[in-house]
This record gives sequence, structure tokens and C-alpha cells, in this order.
Amino acid sequence: MSYSTRVIFFLWRNFATSKNLVVKITMFPHRNIHKYTCTSPDGKTHNQIDHILIDRRWHSRVLDVRSFWGADCDTKHNLVDAKVRERLAVSKQAAQRFDGERFNLRKLNELEVRKQYQIEITNRFATLENLSDDEDINRVWENIKENIKENIKTSAKESFGLHELKQHKARFDEECSGFLDQRKQAKMQWLHDPKQSNVDNLNNVRRDANRYFRKKRRHI
Repeated sequence: MSYSTRVIFFLWRNFATSKNLVVKITMFPHRNIHKYTCTSPDGKTHNQIDHILIDRRWHSRVLDVRSFWGADCDTKHNLVDAKVRERLAVSKQAAQRFDGERFNLRKLNELEVRKQYQIEITNRFATLENLSDDEDINRVWENIKENIKENIKTSAKESFGLHELKQHKARFDEECSGFLDQRKQAKMQWLHDPKQSNVDNLNNVRRDANRYFRKKRRHI
């Protein structure tokens, strides 16, 4: 471990201790290649300077932490991955099924559509005005409660129609995949042989890829 790495780790340890945190990246046995999180521009010096901190009360939920030096992150830092065990509580309302139908409510701004919807609602609930005194109001109300949601939904569907989701253009195509493959190959070549020509090639490929991605975003 280099001197700069020891200094950084010492600072992290003091910060974690003062905040009751645990540095998890150093607690799991892995090969050195899966411990390094950063590679210097010369391609020879490796450091462990990216860490995952978690409150001491929950630190047992982190099952594993390691770095992936071959992941294409477009940076000199390696991807740090953590495997976490968590339990999530779902409320009853969130667990209820959603049919996914959305009505095109913008049509309410049109006078003819608004009148048509008012007529539909009036016709469907006209029976409320024709109730006789001899009928059991409680029984009638129970029937209305069961059907009122369906009646409103049907009237809205006939008057407004369903909202059509906007179709977005595909952001990722085969040409994007090609640039990512080139960048990953250039990075792997630099990691295996950190000579200047490979450094220059990685910088050129990265610059071309970023230029293409910016251009792609502008045209979407």
C-alpha cells in the first residue's frame, strides 16, 4: 500500500469513526485486482480510494463489496459494486393493482366533448332521480357504490378516449454499442500495456465516443 493510499485510508477511518460508520470495502477477502478502485495515468500505480460507508447499525446488510476493473465507466476509477440485503415494506395502497388506463383529459377543453361527457354522466345516473319512496334506499345505495366507478370510467372512455403515450426515439442503437465496445477495448489494452501509444489511443477513442453521444442527445 502506497503512502498516499495509507493517508487517504487514515482520513476515511477517522471520518467513519466520528460518524459511527463502517468502511465496508476493506472487510471482504478478495484478490488485489478486485480491491483496487483507481489506476493512475501511468497504468502502474493502483490505489484503493473509493469506499462504501454505512451506518454501523445496518452494516451486516452489506454482504459483499468488490471492484470491477474491466467495467467501462469512462474514467480512471473502477466500478465499485456492493451486494446488499434489504427488506422493503409495501403498503396496501401501493400493492393494489393499477389497470394502467389514462384518459385524455385535455379534450375537456373542447366544448363539444365537455357537453358530451356531461350528457353521458347525466344519462347513466338518471335513475337516481327516479327512485320511489317504496324502494329500499340502502340497497339502492349499495348498488350505486358498486357501479359508480365503472360508470364514470366508461363515460370518460367514450367521451375522451385513452391517453396515448408519447413514443420516444431510441437513444441507444448499434452505433452507440460500437463506440462503447471500442472504448472498452482501448481501456483494456491500456490496462494490460500502459504505454504512451495506448494512452493516446484511449484518449482519442474516449473523445470520439463522447462527441458522438452528445450529438445523439441533441437530436433526440
